[in-house]
Parts: sequence; structure tokens; C-alpha cells
Amino acid sequence: MTTEHRAHFDFTIAFANGGGMNGEGFRLDLPSPDMSSAEIGRLLVAHLGLALVSEVRLDDLRIVEEAHRGSRGVDTRAPEIARRVIDLSHPIEEGLITYPGLPAPTITSYLTRRDSRSKYAPGTEFAMDVITMIGNTGTYLDAPFHRYAEGADLAALDLDTLVDLPAEVFHLRDAWSAGGRGIGSATLADRDLRGTAVLLDTGWSRNFGTPAYAAGAPFLTEDGARFLVDAGVRLVGIDSLNIDDTESGGERPAHSILLAAGVHVVEHLTNLDAVPARGARFTAAPPGVRAFGTFPVRAFAVVGRR
Repeated sequence: MTTEHRAHFDFTIAFANGGGMNGEGFRLDLPSPDMSSAEIGRLLVAHLGLALVSEVRLDDLRIVEEAHRGSRGVDTRAPEIARRVIDLSHPIEEGLITYPGLPAPTITSYLTRRDSRSKYAPGTEFAMDVITMIGNTGTYLDAPFHRYAEGADLAALDLDTLVDLPAEVFHLRDAWSAGGRGIGSATLADRDLRGTAVLLDTGWSRNFGTPAYAAGAPFLTEDGARFLVDAGVRLVGIDSLNIDDTESGGERPAHSILLAAGVHVVEHLTNLDAVPARGARFTAAPPGVRAFGTFPVRAFAVVGRR
């Protein structure tokens, strides 16, 4: 992966028509580690979308090697020669607990290799197995039918809304470590998200399969869900226990708002830190099962071109 850099600094901005603004502990993606303070100042103004700026002062400036987080004005697309397919799914195995209280999958043999030898030509054998599992297993996608009886089921989903979507990844591990569980509209408001898959990288997937995964998980707030619908996104994914706050009672505002608008939800993603903030393409397509609302997917991102 190409080495990326970010600038850490405090800033003071003055406006030509009066007034100003200050910031502490600000972090900004850099297209190059060799930028001057003045160049970083101009990049900061572009990132914030400011006009009529008369002066920018940066204090305690440090340039560090750090993965980009999606600052506006910085091209974070991966080089075309560096094509990679990044697996974003948890593997499914017998006994896997995805969500506390839901049953684990069981895998049994329908036809063993040994038994199959009597059915085929010499030297030819097959294994045929049966998996029994709830749809909410591993990394899975929620269709509107999951929440609404009249909503589109898995078989009714348009593949164009599931395959090769432009991915906007919000790398929020810094924010999560600083405290606060809810991801709201203010965190998501600095990009054009229409037609994209918005992927929320909280780092919570590190706890998958352990008791720690079930408590204190990050989630998308009601305000954040409404913002994403208004922004015209096609899909929202998160590497956490649930898109909603499961510790606030039975309400599920993010599910309700997103699925009512036909925005697909993918939960229990992993490895999102390997995907750049912009420039990747995301796919998460379940089988077309009728009268079914949730099913595991092999979610993946493609970075770069062949």
C-alpha cells in the first residue's frame, strides 16, 4: 500500500471581512509529506470550504506517516496500478456466535466423500453438506423486508444497488478512541455521498467473536441515518455489532429510516482500515431468496485497476 501522511497542528484563521476561527489538535490528509506550512494552510482552507480568508497560522505543526481519513481537497484514490481485492467479511463456521442470543450455524454432511464413491466413476468423489443458520450470521445484508412486511425481499433487490458501488469510507477509529459511541451527521457532512456505499470503520470488528463485541459498540445515530438518506446513499455498512444502538431499548431508528428509504444495511464488516477513504468500489450481494430479509454476503472492496 502507498505510504500516506497527515499533518497535525493547531490553527488560527482570520477573515478579510472580520472575525476568525481557531482549532486545536486538527489533523489533515496530505498529498505529499514535503508540503510547506503555507501549502498546508491553503489545503486547510479548501478542506473547510472557507471564503474570504486573509490569514492562516499553523502552530505545533507535525507531519506524520498515517493512513488518510478522507480530508476534502486531497485525492485519496489508490494508484491504478495497485489493484487489490480486499475481503471485508467474517468467515462463517460451525458454532460461530455473531449476535448474542441468536443461534450459531450448524454444518452436517448430506453426502460424504466416502459414500459418494459408489455413485460416480472410479476416482471421482464429492462432498455435499447442509448448513443450518439464521440469516443474521457473519457479515450480512439487511433488505427492507427485514424491517417492513411490505418491503423488498432479498430476491427483489436491484443488483445495481449492491455491486461495484463507489465506496466512501469514514475512518473513525481516532474519534472512537476519543470517546462517544454515536456517529452523527456532523461526522459525515464533508463529502458528496450520492450513489455511494458509506462504510463506517470504527475498529470494533477487532472484538468479533468475543464477549466484548456485545457491549459498548459504536452505532449510527438517528440524525446520521436521516442525513445519509437525504444525501442519496445506496448502502450503509458498519464493522460493529449493529447499525443501531442496541443498549437504548427496543427502538431501531437507523434500521427504520434507512430500510424505509430502500438503503441497504450491511453489518459486521471487518478489515475496513485496509480500504482508502475514497476511490474503492464496494460489493455485497446476497442470494435472491424470496420472503427473506437478511442473509450473509461476501463483502469486498476493489482498489485500483488492473
